[in-house]
Amino acid sequence: MRSPLGQAIALFQAGRYAEAEAEARAVAAARSRPRDDPHVPLALSIAALAASAQGRYAEALATYDAALPVFGRIFGAEHPQTLKLRSNRAQTTLSALDQHAECEAECAAVAQAATRGTGPEMPLIAAAAHNGLIYALNAQGRHPEAEALAREALTAPPVPGRLTLVLRLGLARSLNGQARHEEALAEAERADELRRSLPEEQRRPETGAVELAVATALLGLGRGTEARLRAAAAHDACLATFGPDHRRTIRAKVAHVPLKLWFGALSA
Repeated sequence: MRSPLGQAIALFQAGRYAEAEAEARAVAAARSRPRDDPHVPLALSIAALAASAQGRYAEALATYDAALPVFGRIFGAEHPQTLKLRSNRAQTTLSALDQHAECEAECAAVAQAATRGTGPEMPLIAAAAHNGLIYALNAQGRHPEAEALAREALTAPPVPGRLTLVLRLGLARSLNGQARHEEALAEAERADELRRSLPEEQRRPETGAVELAVATALLGLGRGTEARLRAAAAHDACLATFGPDHRRTIRAKVAHVPLKLWFGALSA
């Protein structure tokens, strides 16, 4: 049978985030009875992801918070679907709202629960949660900790390409944060090579991320003109993909601020 969420998922994967959100919310509203229809919280989770992709983080967090107890009731507290929701909530809203300590704690808890669990999805959930933890550590200036965790995650059993891509980007951010810009540039270039090998639907969520990591490294190496070009390209791509309110679009807008301000903005 065709899933009632098939259209919303297809729209999201195509980068049509406003349409995906509207479709997911329509599914949730249409199936609100009976009370325990699992498609309702799953639809809300897609709506929250789509709202985050448009930069509406407070609304997305409210949607996640409405869905979370329903996930717990229908699926169970440590079911893969519930853990995925918690991981997405932390990474797409808490981090974007600068609640980095909260993001760190939640991603650590999800990673621990996934490590305890069984089933084929659990290693992927743990790896995704580790990515959120690396991001939160970098955002708090704890770059050596982020580097160690990123290197550990990258030497673990292989994970799908997009997860490896974001882990490499987390490592590049940690190296930039320690002013090890040559190493960061090399890592960002590895990430770029991997990105080019992925299908479009897997590349799209990381639009602009590689360019920002490269721009930060180039700026640290004194190659300001090249850094400016990379940051401007990242801004144009993020604006077209996510819109003006997405956190990465805003970061990439550093192409329009004085050079002396770039490094702090780029490395955030």
